[in-house]
Amino acid sequence: MRSEPANPHIRWHEQQVTRDMRVKRNGHCSALIWLTGLPSSGKSTLAHALEDNLFVAGKSTYVLDGDNVRHGLCSDLGFTERDRVENIRRIGEMAKLFLDAGIITFAAFISPYEADRLKVRELVGPENFIEIYCRCPLEVCEARDPKGNYAKARSGIIANFTGISAPYQAPAQPALTVDTDRIGIEESVMAVLTLLHQRGVIEKNPSGHGT
Repeated sequence: MRSEPANPHIRWHEQQVTRDMRVKRNGHCSALIWLTGLPSSGKSTLAHALEDNLFVAGKSTYVLDGDNVRHGLCSDLGFTERDRVENIRRIGEMAKLFLDAGIITFAAFISPYEADRLKVRELVGPENFIEIYCRCPLEVCEARDPKGNYAKARSGIIANFTGISAPYQAPAQPALTVDTDRIGIEESVMAVLTLLHQRGVIEKNPSGHGT
């Protein structure tokens, strides 16, 4: 699915090197693994652990992290509902390019609105979109918060903070739910790798770190 440009004189240029060619050379499919959940629910920790495992195993991987993206591509956006919608739209378009490049992409974003996640799913194609819900009770997220943002939100220093002063809509039918308050990082990684194997993204489920 392509978005129509505002300028009618812009034309799509077909690439000579296709996604299928890149996938064949990489030896694995490309996919978008979308990790969603409350702040401090473990999304980024899980995404980077997954990337580390697959990268050491020789896979082409990349993590799109919420905070990192807001230092560049989305540095002009705040946290109003309108800005959050635009933030996820841009991420979806970027993730689509990564899919075309043949890369297994992990996107770790709060992405609080179900409608926005569905739009990304539609944009990249349902067959390419794997939604992982990092489920964790609010009180646990707040207690483990390494940045102290929950406390700032409670005191009014940070506005529009998901879970406190802004809503979070949990996925209705995620491909996988990981209860990050109850299982450790290694078990969480293996659960996602098993799903990627079942979905045909990787040929086998690596057993242990980097194998």
